[in-house]
Amino acid sequence: MAQPTAWDHPEPLALDTAPLPEYGTGSLADLLPTLAAGMSVPGMTAAIPELAPADRNCVFLIDGLGWEQLWAHPDEAPFLTSLLGSSRGGTGRPLTAGYPATTATSLASVGTGLPPGAHGLPGYTVRDPATGALMNQLRWQPWTDPYTWQPYPTVFQLAEAAGVHAAQVSSPAFASTPLTKVALSGGTFLGRLTGEDRMDLAAGQLAAADRSLVYTYYAELDGAGHRYGVASDTWRGQLMYVDRLVQRLAEQLPPRSALYVTADHGMVDVPFDEQHRIDFDEDWELRAGVALLGGEGRARHVYAVPGAADDVLTCWREVLGEQFWIASRDEAIEAGWFGPAVDERVYARIGDVVAAAHDDVLITASEREPKESLMVGNHGSMTPAEQLVPLLEVRS
Repeated sequence: MAQPTAWDHPEPLALDTAPLPEYGTGSLADLLPTLAAGMSVPGMTAAIPELAPADRNCVFLIDGLGWEQLWAHPDEAPFLTSLLGSSRGGTGRPLTAGYPATTATSLASVGTGLPPGAHGLPGYTVRDPATGALMNQLRWQPWTDPYTWQPYPTVFQLAEAAGVHAAQVSSPAFASTPLTKVALSGGTFLGRLTGEDRMDLAAGQLAAADRSLVYTYYAELDGAGHRYGVASDTWRGQLMYVDRLVQRLAEQLPPRSALYVTADHGMVDVPFDEQHRIDFDEDWELRAGVALLGGEGRARHVYAVPGAADDVLTCWREVLGEQFWIASRDEAIEAGWFGPAVDERVYARIGDVVAAAHDDVLITASEREPKESLMVGNHGSMTPAEQLVPLLEVRS
């Protein structure tokens, strides 16, 4: 009888089977530059050719509203569902979020008009090369200088410099956060607590000038998905509320306006069992040679101890390669996961090994990340459920 060998491991997923974001033609990073180009902002390119110019543009970003989740819930979102044919300039197609499909990365892509490899927020948590410690880019902990971390101007800043009225309408809690500073600053920030107040104020800001660029945001749908899952009554209730908010804003658009409803990512519910949730903190094979575990459950950055990167890559491919796309840092960069290029300052923020989920699985860390490990709904990878987001359009 033939003896089993290491080669009996199933073949890992080929990296060229990962569905890349449409950087440069149809990703979140292309949205604001396209709108700003239509308002004659210098240096901006209309990268999404399907979008017709408008004098007044409003982007309403609903955290966690994936394309597939919206299609699956027409009864809860009748108004949004009626707009599905308008997506991406009437093509009925979605945008792609970018990799990883997570809030900090996506908001930076939206606001700067740059892919993650350029703006430098390539994950939920990433290693800070200056300190060697993990840095949470959503909560900005531990603190680091925001403008060193992300030095590029935002599209709002460029638009304001070109004479466009720029405004952000969001929760007052986000007024002065580092993420807001590096991703969404420029023009006027207006904080309002209720969704209804935000919609009314966004419409008023659109009408405040002949050329306006307005951004507004709603987070609670995402929170419901993380805590209860996208199959929950709580999530569906939030979707019903969001549907009413969008209709409220659409009905108040001033003349010559375009409203775009989009999202930062979709979401996947992951079952609570050992088959679907692989606990890094209890798996000696996955821990071997690993100095830091970054990212999040479906989009991991793995930082090896010096000299161990090749061994970690081999082990992770053997253990997880059927369920995750597993790439070295250079392979992920060459494949274009983070965009067409990666800035030198960003290179070492990316893991020595990058793991992107293909199946409905997570790499949890029950000791290091107790709260995140309990989330029902998750996101981050390149699957359609996470990566595809709507770009619904209403014009006046």
